[in-house]
Amino acid sequence: MDLNVNIFSITLIFSGFLVAFLSVIIALKMDGGTKWVAVTMICGSIWGVFYGFELASKDLDAILFYIKIQYLGISFLAASWLIFSFKYTEIDLTTQKTVVFFTLLIPVITYTLVVTNDYHHLIYESYELVTFGTITGLKAKVGLWYFVHVIYSYLAFGLGNFIIWKRFRYSGQTFKTQTQLLFIAGLFPIGFNALYQFGIYSPLEIIDLTPYAFLFTYLIIGIAILRYHLFSIKPIAKDIIFNAITKGVLVLDRKHNINPAIHIFFDDQESISIGVNAKMTFRPYPELLNVLDDLTKQELNISSGHGDDQRVVKVAIIPLEEKRSTQKGTIILFEEITEEVKTKELLIAQKNELEQLNNLKDKYFGIISHDLKGPIFGIKALIHHTQTGLISNEEFIELLPEMSKNIDNVSQLLESLLTWTSLQFRGEQVILESFDVRIAMIRQQQLLNQMANEKNISILVDVPESEFNILADKNMVDLILRNLVNNAVKFSKPSSEIKLSAEITEGYTKICVEDSGKGISSEDIKKIADGISFSTRGYNNENGTGLGLILVREYTKKNFGKLHVESIINVGSKFYIYLQSAV
Repeated sequence: MDLNVNIFSITLIFSGFLVAFLSVIIALKMDGGTKWVAVTMICGSIWGVFYGFELASKDLDAILFYIKIQYLGISFLAASWLIFSFKYTEIDLTTQKTVVFFTLLIPVITYTLVVTNDYHHLIYESYELVTFGTITGLKAKVGLWYFVHVIYSYLAFGLGNFIIWKRFRYSGQTFKTQTQLLFIAGLFPIGFNALYQFGIYSPLEIIDLTPYAFLFTYLIIGIAILRYHLFSIKPIAKDIIFNAITKGVLVLDRKHNINPAIHIFFDDQESISIGVNAKMTFRPYPELLNVLDDLTKQELNISSGHGDDQRVVKVAIIPLEEKRSTQKGTIILFEEITEEVKTKELLIAQKNELEQLNNLKDKYFGIISHDLKGPIFGIKALIHHTQTGLISNEEFIELLPEMSKNIDNVSQLLESLLTWTSLQFRGEQVILESFDVRIAMIRQQQLLNQMANEKNISILVDVPESEFNILADKNMVDLILRNLVNNAVKFSKPSSEIKLSAEITEGYTKICVEDSGKGISSEDIKKIADGISFSTRGYNNENGTGLGLILVREYTKKNFGKLHVESIINVGSKFYIYLQSAV
C-alpha cells in the first residue's frame, strides 16, 4: 500500500499513537467510571491516527478503508464522553439501562451505515478524489444520516458538559479547575469541527482540523492525569478534608517558611503569609520556637491573655520526612482548647471539693458517733444510776455543773452540724440588710460571758458607740462572731482578755476578734484559707469539731466578704472579717 507522508499525516499519526499510549496507561491506573475518559481519548486517537493514514494515501479504496476504521472512533467519541460525564458526576446508571441504550444506539447505527454506505448512501451520497500538491483527499457530498450523527455528537458533548457544570459549579477549587479543563476538552474540538462543517475554514478545502483539536486537548488531559493526578480522589479529598477540619494547619519548609497560612489563631494576620519565616511569626511564642528545630513529633499548649480573655491553643508539631529520613518540612496543627481546659479545670476543682466534702462527711459521722453519743450516753447512765440508788441525790447535784457543760458542748455541736448540713446540701439564702455590728458583738458577748467567766476570761467590745453599719445577713454574722469568740475562749489562757473591735477601711468594715491564746501554725492558717477541716485541743484540753472555722469562711464568702488570719504560737491570734459597709 503506497503512502505519501506529509506534515498533516505525520503529526496526526504521531500524536494519535501518543494519545493512545497515554490512554492505555490511564485505563490501567484509574478506577471506576473515570476510566471512560480513557475510552474517549482512545476514540479520538483512532480518529487521528487513521485520518493521518487517509491523508497519506492516494488510492480511493485505501482511503475508504481508513475512513471505516476512523468511524470506530468518530461514531463513539461523543457517546463515550457523555457516559464519562455520567460516571464522573456519579449519576447511577444501573437502573437507567434505557439511557445507556439510547446513548449508544445512534453511534452503533452510524458505524453500521458507514460500513454499508455503498448500499444506501446515507453517510456519503457521492465522493471523489481531489489533489492539492502532494496531498490527495476525499471530497464528499454528505447524506442525511451524516447530519443526524453531527447533531447527535454536538448534543452529546453539550449535555455532558452541562451535567459536569451543574454538578460542580459550587464545588471547591480543585473541582472547579477540573471542570474548566473538561469544558475545554468538550467544547474546544467541537468549535474546530463547526468551522469545518459550516465551510468557514478548512485547509486545502479538504483538511478537517477536528482530529488535531481532539488530539491536542487529550494530550494535555493525559499528561495532567498522569503528572498532576487530575480526576484523582487525592487532591479532591485534600480540599474536602482541609475545609472540614476545625484545626488550623500550617506547612513549613525546611527553612521554616510558612506555606498555606491559617489566620484564625493569630491577631496580627499580616504576619501570616506565604514565604514569611515562622521564627518571625512565632516570636511572641518562645515555647513554640524552642521546639521547631526538633525532629520529633511533639504537642504543647500555649496560653495567651488573662482572666476572661485567656485563650489556650493546643499545638501539634509533625515533622515531614521522606523514606531516607530527610526532613522536608513541618506540619503544625493549631486547635483552640480554651473551653476544654476551663471545663477540665472546673471538673478538677469540683472533684477536689467533692473529695473534701466526702472527707468532712466521714469526719462528722465520727463526731456524731463519738463526741455526740458519748455525752448523751453519759447523762443517760448518770440518770439511771440515780434512779437505781447507785448515786445519791447529793452526788447527783454535785455532778450537775459538769452535766450542764456537756449539754452545752452537745448543743453547740448540734448547731454547727445542722448549720453545716444546711449549707452543703440545701444551700442557704442570704438576706442582706443594714445593721449595727457593735450591737451584734454585744449580743454575742452577753451570750458567751458565762462560758468565759469559768476561765476568768474577759470579753471586751472595743467599738465606739457611733454606728458601724454593715450590709450582710444578720443571722450569718451572729454565727461568725459566735464561732470566733467561742474559739477564742476555748484556746485562750485563763485570766486573759478577748477583744472585739471594728474600723472602716477601703469601703469595708473590718471586724477583729483578738485573743491571747495558743496561736495557730502557718500550716493550719493555710487550711483555714483553703476550707480544709482540722481540729485541735483547747487550752484546758477542750474538744473541737473543726466545723466552726469552715462555717466562718463559708458565711464570710456568702456575704461577699474576706477572711484574714494572723497568729503567733503561744502569743495569740487575730481573725479579721471584712464585710461591706452600708451606705
